[in-house]
Amino acid sequence: MPKILVVGGGYAGFYTAWKLEKHLRAGEAEVTVVDPRPYMTYQPFLPEIVAGSIEPRHAIVPLRRHLKRTEVITAKVTYIDHAAKKATITPDVGEPYDFEYDHVVVTGGAVSRTFPIPGLADQGIGLKTVEEAVAIRDSMLDNFAKASHLPPGPERDRLLTFVVVGGGFAGIEVFAEMRSFASALLKFYPQIEFDDVSFHLVEAMGRIMPEVSLETSHWVLKDLAKRGALVHLDTQFASCVDGNIELSTGEKFESDVIVWTAGVMATPQIVRHTDLPIEERGRVVTRADLRVGTDDEPIEGAWAAGDVSRVPDLTGGGVGGYCVPNAQHAVRQGKLLAKNLVAVLRGEQPKDYIHKNLGAVAGLGLGTGVFQSGKIAIKGFPAWVMHRGYHGLAMPTWERKFRVFWGWWNNFFLGRDIASLSALQHPRAAFEEFAARPKPPAPAEDKPENSSDEKAVEKKADKPVTKSADKAPAKKAPAKSTAAKKPAAKKPAAKKPAASKEAEKDSADNVA
Repeated sequence: MPKILVVGGGYAGFYTAWKLEKHLRAGEAEVTVVDPRPYMTYQPFLPEIVAGSIEPRHAIVPLRRHLKRTEVITAKVTYIDHAAKKATITPDVGEPYDFEYDHVVVTGGAVSRTFPIPGLADQGIGLKTVEEAVAIRDSMLDNFAKASHLPPGPERDRLLTFVVVGGGFAGIEVFAEMRSFASALLKFYPQIEFDDVSFHLVEAMGRIMPEVSLETSHWVLKDLAKRGALVHLDTQFASCVDGNIELSTGEKFESDVIVWTAGVMATPQIVRHTDLPIEERGRVVTRADLRVGTDDEPIEGAWAAGDVSRVPDLTGGGVGGYCVPNAQHAVRQGKLLAKNLVAVLRGEQPKDYIHKNLGAVAGLGLGTGVFQSGKIAIKGFPAWVMHRGYHGLAMPTWERKFRVFWGWWNNFFLGRDIASLSALQHPRAAFEEFAARPKPPAPAEDKPENSSDEKAVEKKADKPVTKSADKAPAKKAPAKSTAAKKPAAKKPAAKKPAASKEAEKDSADNVA
């Protein structure tokens, strides 16, 4: 039976395995998915997780629950040797081992692309995982709680200043959701006023959201300005050492929460450890039919899709002639890849990937959104409804759809969640604080120096006595030692030399 190895369980990887289960006949092939995380993350929901509008667990799809006929391995693929059709799997526990396959599907996804900006690696946080979204939300809640106890000043201003770097779709969405969330928190913290909270978006280009028209992006800027958010265009993020922000314009301020959304790159762990062809930007060279290789020479048994791949955009709308790394392409490529792989197994020809983007929709906080399709632009509340409807239905599996829509319905009546779970970062802290521990051993009692000296003499004297039949002198030593422990004030000073001479005499007798 052919073995199919899917490297990565994100959008493309999950949909490939999910659709393979649908299209493969019983016993036609074995499918294995390897990913360090046992779930797929629906990333368009991450901004709403930050804003407390979606329960974090509802935005993920557990692989083992929904891939019923696929083997799921929670581990990393650390090398792909396609010449030998072998991959090295490295689990968290145990030794690495080789996995032989007939077809490999590379869908390792992407990670945040950063630059060597001073302080960024220590102070910044990305927005690619559920864990990062939860951490941003908890940081905002903790900062509000701390700031409510402080008088106006630099320390308070630092806690209530939030920065987002990157003006693409992800950056604008999380920036707007954070601003909306902060405004909703004010009623719970009467000590903090609207003007006390500062939001800064830093974008190196002269505009935001290149996926929409220039007019629509201007409307978004005006909407953000009404909410008191500052957008720095044509500005470089220069430094953030210890939270001290420096911009290329010379502006300086302090912040504890710095969210980085300025681009992504193919997962280095995958593309740097394989003999598959990699292009200059670090993506797997992929044909339009999703097979790895060039148009003239496909590589047999190797496939790729999603952010880790460089797939030609046959509609002509892609950047540089290739599909941009986003969820729409990853999902659709995964579905087609499954069909093409099954077709090749059955001796049929695969089809090329062609998808024309019909539009873009973004949520800008509770009740506000924007939609763009060609020259048609919808703004405000209708666009927000479209945003939720589209992404709610795009969430894989009906089980996860129900959880998401049910959460939105509850929030409509109960309001968004404002509970901070920052203690999850150190879950054993409470247990360690009150846990009973063994008592340390009691320290030895302090004794006068002359007592220790006399005991040393007694030990030396006792050693030969144990071999001798005469034990009478040995019985006198403890008595003298006991006498030596008595306070000096109660003993006549004149008797001290006599006692010393007598001890020396007994010691000499014992030695003799």
